[in-house]
Amino acid sequence: MNSSSNTYNVSSSLNYRDSASIAVVKNVIILALGLTINYINGTLVDVFRKHQILHMNPRYILFIHLVLNDMIQLTVTISLFILSYVFYMINASLCCFIVTLAVFTTLNTPLNLAAMAVECYIAVCFPLRHSELCTIKRTYSLIGCIWALSVVSILPDIFIILATEPEWLFHSTVFCDRDNLFRHPVSLKKRDVSYLLYLTVVWLVLLCTYFRIFLAAKTANSVEGNFKKARNTILLHGFQLLLNMLTYIAPPLKNALMNWFPNHFIQVYFIWYIISQILPRFFSPIVYGLRDKIFKQYLKKHMLCIMSTKKP
Repeated sequence: MNSSSNTYNVSSSLNYRDSASIAVVKNVIILALGLTINYINGTLVDVFRKHQILHMNPRYILFIHLVLNDMIQLTVTISLFILSYVFYMINASLCCFIVTLAVFTTLNTPLNLAAMAVECYIAVCFPLRHSELCTIKRTYSLIGCIWALSVVSILPDIFIILATEPEWLFHSTVFCDRDNLFRHPVSLKKRDVSYLLYLTVVWLVLLCTYFRIFLAAKTANSVEGNFKKARNTILLHGFQLLLNMLTYIAPPLKNALMNWFPNHFIQVYFIWYIISQILPRFFSPIVYGLRDKIFKQYLKKHMLCIMSTKKP
């Protein structure tokens, strides 16, 4: 029992600690970035909430779901980042809840991007059938399926830890990390397989929709601008997904970084955290919030109203 407890309290990646001043600087940077992105995303959600016409478009429903998902994911991961510095180790039950929510939202992102790419493909290549295929009811059902797939992915890990770990673990303190909590070999193998499966399917969807739109654009010069915009949107989805993939290769990369930069691991891993966790959430408002003409129009009106109310 004692050896098991020690295994939970010690991880090879946790032997590196920052000085107090560096820790404060890192936490301030992360918190500032998180609050800024969440403020922008919160503004987009507020615009969506106040304009009923946006509620009737599957594209904006999927977009706002992605934004809300990013807000939850960003809040959870930043909270975990700060807790790791303030308390270092936290209650295992609380850690399990935080990690589960983080995994939910992390897995939701690529699936949501795939759904948005398919909607974009249908709107461009089958405009006459778009209203028939992409209904509001089907959109919300699709969002439910996205969450269901994420639940199915993480539930086995919870069952495994309940079945294989002693009860006292959930009343003890651990350094809150997914691999440190869900450490059973079956959980680790399932994680790698599920990540590979999810990303393969999503990339196939993105590539198929992109090439279908590209081929359609070759034979539709009269509306080339619309096709070009759709292609660019899917390319942005691909880049956003590429950034999200960094999260999925984190376990082997963490070990590689420790071997490559043994004396600067914490600094390198901090940069890695910003690139893999913060930067992908920055692109969500850009893809639709700032590029889409209709949404941008309402966003401008919203900002003008805020500015006018602040004037004396």
